[in-house]
Amino acid sequence: MKKGIIGKKIGMTQIFDESGKVIPVTVVEAGPCVVVQKKTVEKDG
Repeated sequence: MKKGIIGKKIGMTQIFDESGKVIPVTVVEAGPCVVVQKKTVEKDG
């Protein structure tokens, strides 16, 4: 089964880890996200 998310790229920004290292990140807008099925172990295995 493939998993993924569809969204629109808003832009780029940066975050910092615990040691102060800069990490580039992509900002993605996703939504509205609608739940189409809720699976349970009892019903779906």
